[in-house]
Amino acid sequence: MKSDKVRIGFERIPHRSLLRALGHTDEQMKRPLVGIVNSESEINPGHMNLGKVAAAVRDGVLMAGGTPAVFQTINICDGLAMGHEGMRYPLPSREIIADSVEVMAQAHAFDALVCVTNCDKITPGMLMAAARINIPSIIVSGGPMLAGCVKGQWVDLSDAFEAVGLYKSGKITEEELAEWENSTCPTCGSCAGMFTANTMNCMAEALGMALPGNGTIPAVYSERLRLATEAGMKVMELLERGIRSRDILTMKAFENAVRVDMAIGGSTNTILHLPAIAHEAGLELSLHTFRAISQKTPQLCKLSPSGDHFVQDLYWAGGIQALMKLLADAKLVSPDALTVVGRTHGEVWKEAGVEVKRSDVIRAVTAPYRPDGGIAILYGNIAPEGAVVKKAAVDEAMLQHKGPARIYYCEEDAVQALMEDQVKKGDVVVILNEGPKGGPGMREMLAATSIVAGMGLDRDVALVTDGRFSGATRGAAIGHVSPEAAENGPIGLLRDGDIIKIDLLNGTLNAELNDEEFDRRRDEGGPPKLREVSGYLRRYRQLVTSAATGAILKG
Repeated sequence: MKSDKVRIGFERIPHRSLLRALGHTDEQMKRPLVGIVNSESEINPGHMNLGKVAAAVRDGVLMAGGTPAVFQTINICDGLAMGHEGMRYPLPSREIIADSVEVMAQAHAFDALVCVTNCDKITPGMLMAAARINIPSIIVSGGPMLAGCVKGQWVDLSDAFEAVGLYKSGKITEEELAEWENSTCPTCGSCAGMFTANTMNCMAEALGMALPGNGTIPAVYSERLRLATEAGMKVMELLERGIRSRDILTMKAFENAVRVDMAIGGSTNTILHLPAIAHEAGLELSLHTFRAISQKTPQLCKLSPSGDHFVQDLYWAGGIQALMKLLADAKLVSPDALTVVGRTHGEVWKEAGVEVKRSDVIRAVTAPYRPDGGIAILYGNIAPEGAVVKKAAVDEAMLQHKGPARIYYCEEDAVQALMEDQVKKGDVVVILNEGPKGGPGMREMLAATSIVAGMGLDRDVALVTDGRFSGATRGAAIGHVSPEAAENGPIGLLRDGDIIKIDLLNGTLNAELNDEEFDRRRDEGGPPKLREVSGYLRRYRQLVTSAATGAILKG
């Protein structure tokens, strides 16, 4: 075993001495060493319960004959980072998380790994590390938050952001605004809609890297702790059988995950994270693959922010396993992909008798919400390398839109213009210099999209950016435009008044400009000089690649 390097032989007396300082007995030092990375913190509601989850994993490892070793990694709450300079850090933190898990696992020669996670960049960061290290590994999430309730209606964090726009437009009072504040996030867990955190925890399950139920069992349910205990036991079985992460993370697994992503109408941020995880597994997952799968995958769920259901509803409907079986029956998912259960998806479904329990939450393949996937990939003269939109959350009236560009060079300027009523119906708000390099950090711009929705403009105003949007976003919000302005992409050459044509039905994004005009503007100089940054963000800017390739780092 890998941990023999720190446990076996007379030359390892210093190593064993350090283990004894931890209180380890002879028996503990004979057993496999299992790392449990816990991203618990007191600043993130999605992670405040992870102490109990990690303790349950630890119990499972002990019960199955392993020696657990718990260590920590960082986490950022995207909601708290939203709308200010702090949002430059969540995407870059993904790389720190992956690196820190690798460093700890390799330095201490862990035989296996269980990753206790929950939120937006933490889950993909841990999946990247698991693929990179390639030892037996399981992902365990802390679970989704339950929805809140305001005036008899179920709500979540996206509604709290939109309440700002409602208040700004005089649709609710200050007292009602306070009610939204106090009621939208009622429990611990990852925010209750199909935002990035819950999407990625569902992706871990679809990839086969997490146990059934990982994506949907509510954080406050004791079933979540039972799942964690089982994960601790199951990782020992994977170790005994020699099943490593890359045995599970095959191209077939990634295609399954993309298919599930499209069927549930998941967050556009998966278009960054799944390619990055695939890259660590030695595979290439391109935007063209996403587009091809989306065009052939029906959207079967309509969860917040796209619809009125929440992740708890998907849990009651049978969860990701029921959805995958439905897709497999329609020959859209491969049931023979291996999972951390140690068996294939199909074998797991058969043994558990998996079935859809609520057809209003998971629709039949023959009666979908739409015939294609919830995420669309667009191409055109603004985005020659691609752009991404959560089509599932776009009003039918905005699937095709044509209007004048309103150019802003950061999110703050766009938000100010919206708050001052400078943006009119029909406009296309274009936000530049917010990409991976330009930001740097590719900020989510939930504040801008929520104000648009809250003010009732989501049927009339589109947003286009080289940055990205939160999984909680709804409306015609097109992000990930590549190449970004900071890499001399054509989006950086747009000017106020240019006519932008958005066609989500045909997957195109164009400006009514010819090549000669683009060349002329490029010769005149592109967008303003990038903002100065220091520390980690400066290093990140130097190393990060295009959003079209998952914003992975060079080298």
